[in-house]
Amino acid sequence: MTETDRAPRPLRALTIAMFKGFVRDRMTLFWAVVFPLMFLVLFGGIFTDQGASRAEVLVVGDVALIDDLPDEAREGIEEALEITRSDDLDDAVERVRKGDADAVLTQDGDEVVVQYSQADQVTAAQVQGTLRAIVQETNTAVYQGQTGEAPRFALSTEQVEDDSLKAIQYVTPSLLGWAVAMSATFGAAVNLVVWRKNGLLRRLRLAPIRTSSVVLARVGVSLVVALIQAAIFIGLGVFAFGLQLSGWWFLAVPLLLAGTLSFLSIGMLAGSVSKTDEGAVGLANFVVLPMAFLSGSFFPLDGAPGWLQAVSQALPLRHLNDGMLDVMVRGEGPGAIVLPILILLGFTVVLAAIAARLFRWDA
Repeated sequence: MTETDRAPRPLRALTIAMFKGFVRDRMTLFWAVVFPLMFLVLFGGIFTDQGASRAEVLVVGDVALIDDLPDEAREGIEEALEITRSDDLDDAVERVRKGDADAVLTQDGDEVVVQYSQADQVTAAQVQGTLRAIVQETNTAVYQGQTGEAPRFALSTEQVEDDSLKAIQYVTPSLLGWAVAMSATFGAAVNLVVWRKNGLLRRLRLAPIRTSSVVLARVGVSLVVALIQAAIFIGLGVFAFGLQLSGWWFLAVPLLLAGTLSFLSIGMLAGSVSKTDEGAVGLANFVVLPMAFLSGSFFPLDGAPGWLQAVSQALPLRHLNDGMLDVMVRGEGPGAIVLPILILLGFTVVLAAIAARLFRWDA
């Protein structure tokens, strides 16, 4: 047998050995296969049937454009819009401002008025486009085609917020929440593992320092970092991008502090169960990155299916984002932060208790 004939055997053996090593390495297999598949499920769930999702439109008073539609046309409209009747215009507008509905439809003479929220520009564009099509088709088919009269209906659009509000109003709270989540989770997880590996935790345990002092020091650092992040985000948004804050924007501070404690407890849990700093980073990524997508940090989840919305409500970042949006943009008062803070502190207590039970001083 020649040298050339023998060459493939070591190559084949080495290839097989490397492949077996890949399959047997659970962490490598997880990041190569399971983690990407998780995002496939995540995005697949978010965008499945999104084009068929219906926007909720509150109709206040008599709106001939909707009321006088033939049955066939009404069925077509109901495929795109969920029409709900309301008797209170102020309450309907407030529901749209809070994000509980997508638009308010009223009629003044021949003018049809649609009021929408800029918080979700995609849904607002969907509602306006659908109503413009209805107006155009109604004017053409009924008034021009049958009676020869000039088009009757005109559509005007108004946003429920101040006209000066920009997209930066809605981007800043969600991205700030994501930044705080990243910082608190990664900082706690990585530091805990590194301190355990280099023996610092053991020395701190033997030193005349209370364990509570070590924990409080870590908490204090995380809270200060969160406040610095908030100052940078808000300052840059105000001075560079024209961010306009509501009168209750300062209520975002206690929300951020409660959120920091929640994400700090997640980081402590990740650091308690991880043996290496790479593992701690991977586990923190596994928790924070999907949570950011599922909490609306990058785009709204209005078109997501119900089960995904339910999952989103079980995540602390969703409540932090919603609470900051309420007080920084929508102008809601102290009542808007009570429930989010209670939920965030509840997460903190539960996860901190689990982390304390799994905590190890030595590697």
